[in-house]
Amino acid sequence: MRLLLVPLVRRTTSISAARRTLSSDIIMAASAPARLRIVQFQDSSKRSEGEGGGSGTPPRVRVGAELRCGGPVVDVTAIDPSIPSDMRSFLKQWDQSTALTQKALEAAEASGCHVLEQGQFTLKAPIYDPQKVIGVGMNYVDHCTEQNFPVPKEPILFSKFSSSITEPYGDVIIPAETQCLDYEVELAFIICKKGKYIKEAEAMSHVAGFTVAHDVSARDWQMHKNGGQWLLGKTFDTFCPLGPALVTRAAISDPHKLGIRCRLNGEVVQNSNTDQLIHKTEQLVAFISRFVTLQPGDVVLTGTPPGVGCFKKPPVWLKKGDVVECEIDELGTIRNVIQ
Repeated sequence: MRLLLVPLVRRTTSISAARRTLSSDIIMAASAPARLRIVQFQDSSKRSEGEGGGSGTPPRVRVGAELRCGGPVVDVTAIDPSIPSDMRSFLKQWDQSTALTQKALEAAEASGCHVLEQGQFTLKAPIYDPQKVIGVGMNYVDHCTEQNFPVPKEPILFSKFSSSITEPYGDVIIPAETQCLDYEVELAFIICKKGKYIKEAEAMSHVAGFTVAHDVSARDWQMHKNGGQWLLGKTFDTFCPLGPALVTRAAISDPHKLGIRCRLNGEVVQNSNTDQLIHKTEQLVAFISRFVTLQPGDVVLTGTPPGVGCFKKPPVWLKKGDVVECEIDELGTIRNVIQ
């Protein structure tokens, strides 16, 4: 069984039934090795207490475990303070962190304490301070077909600065410098173990799990300015919403057989499957680590399927008030309003 298949507790459910469902959620989350949805969150209920400062100071962002997609969050560091409270540290001690998190879930099931329901917390990006954010261009067969572009024999890499990362439901700010803002839904993975010259057969042991990314792109700066370098067009502030959770490998049926789609104002504009990826996770880890040392926390965006706005006729550019939803099966949905 997987966390995503647990039914939601409805408001009309009796208290006893709701408790039984919650208990079932926690048991499922803790029973199988590393089948976790790791999140970073703020505890909304503590905002007025001034946690981390004076009265009214927003609470600090810390690591938790989401019981199911869109479900309650267990405040695991409140149960066991030895669990790292920030994602970089959590990833550096991955095996220990996940083992302690599973024990914390068992403790939450026994006590019913430190379980936050919707409205009591705000989900943040799974990580804000990676050493590297690496993008992969032209990595879907159907995206290459859309442009009549030859399938790349090697991954096409580019960078985004970590300052582009924003929360899964955060606003995307239109920079004054661009008139050509575009959307891209992407599967991303996050590294948990340092490595250089990693073999494909060992690559997955370096991957903590997967999350949804929105690779917002200023096409004028990506394609027509700055000497054709992609960096500036990809790395404005808020150009990398991530989330809603870091879903561990064991909690996903197959990361390379997941439906992936993007909706613009409710209309599906991208709709594909990760089986269309040209260079899959193992190949990307092996290739990237030939050039740079991968570190815990590094984020890799694996590319986008067809349907982006710049290749529509006429082109479709994002404007203020637009709502972009990026969704991947088993991982969840992120939603960003363009401002």
